[in-house]
Amino acid sequence: MSSIITFQKSREKNICIPLPFKRFHLCAILCYREVTASTLLERKDIAMASLDGAFRSLFETNMGIRDNERVLVFSDTIRPDETISESDRDRRMRLNATARQVAAFAAQTYGSAAFVEFPATPASGAEPPRELWQATFGEETVAELERSELLAKLLAKQATPDEVAAGREIVLARKEFVADIIIALSNNSTSHTRYRALACDAGSRVASLPHFDPDMFHSSMTVDWQALAARTSRLAAAVNRAEWVRVICPNGTDMMICKKGRQADGDDGLLTAAGSFGNLPAGEAYLAPLEGKSHGVMVIEWGSTYKLDEPLRLFVENGIVARIEGTDPLRAKLEAKFVENANCRNIAELGIGTNEKANRPDNVLEAEKILGTIHIALGDNSGFGGQVSAPFHEDYVFYRPTLTLVMADGGEQVVIEDGRMLV
Repeated sequence: MSSIITFQKSREKNICIPLPFKRFHLCAILCYREVTASTLLERKDIAMASLDGAFRSLFETNMGIRDNERVLVFSDTIRPDETISESDRDRRMRLNATARQVAAFAAQTYGSAAFVEFPATPASGAEPPRELWQATFGEETVAELERSELLAKLLAKQATPDEVAAGREIVLARKEFVADIIIALSNNSTSHTRYRALACDAGSRVASLPHFDPDMFHSSMTVDWQALAARTSRLAAAVNRAEWVRVICPNGTDMMICKKGRQADGDDGLLTAAGSFGNLPAGEAYLAPLEGKSHGVMVIEWGSTYKLDEPLRLFVENGIVARIEGTDPLRAKLEAKFVENANCRNIAELGIGTNEKANRPDNVLEAEKILGTIHIALGDNSGFGGQVSAPFHEDYVFYRPTLTLVMADGGEQVVIEDGRMLV
């Protein structure tokens, strides 16, 4: 079941409470936060109150919050049918608790905020449920999308380009109802969804933190954002001079990524302009490779939050994964996705990490930002310059890469050598 909680700042007691029509949530919210905070202190020795400075930096430095802006924070809950490790269950419970704390902090500090939670989607890249669309775009907008027979198609990622454009017109006609700042603290990513793209089209500034661990507030989120932005910009400019990118790693990865006609952009964590979108923690230059061209071998050693029992070898031909070798359970998961939707085979993204404070390989959100790493994603890339739509987008990180840019005239430039950034 999804729930929507809207907070306002009490003038008398300076505490955050749900608005009257949601008052029945109050006891559950306070008890949940109290129990969760106590558990965290026992398990992780992290007092949630100590994160107030991190929350303030999130809103004021990363998001550039202004007076009277509407904040929406959302998270997801563990579905009963999910099989996950105890460590991942712990992280996801802390993620949900932190999302609630972020919403409460925004309400108390900046005036008002809404919090939405819902059962986790099947995968990153799948559309979030109707309740989140309603909280983000407003009841009238969602009702009009339904009357126009567009919402179901958008939620299933089956809308044609013309139908997506029609949905955009409906959202933009009521853009005054759209949240100004969206903090996405769900475990599964909504970055590569129609929901996120439409929110940005309407001017929302969206920070996506899938798989986030609150400990990151004390590590990769403490980076010098201006220095990171400059480094990321230099790297993106270098990549944009190339037509192909070759990636070689000690584990046997050897990929030729086609960049022809595509633009590399930077994710620098400064999401202050209308329509901005990016990950937090940030720190990467990324692009959507030209479909149908990339080829080679990817050797995957890490999943989203764990090291594989045995590396998988993905053989790439004509821009898609043609076959997989290896026995790790991730193979069966990927092959099931490929059966569900052939677009999940697509080589969707090449990214290059630029955050020197990122260091943990066991969480893809931070791992893909580690300075001198690269990551390659499968599935959807329709939201950042690609042409493939799929209810799936999953990144895999590669360590100690040597990355060579190949120019139109055949010239070459090495920008990373054995994991060391050279630009």
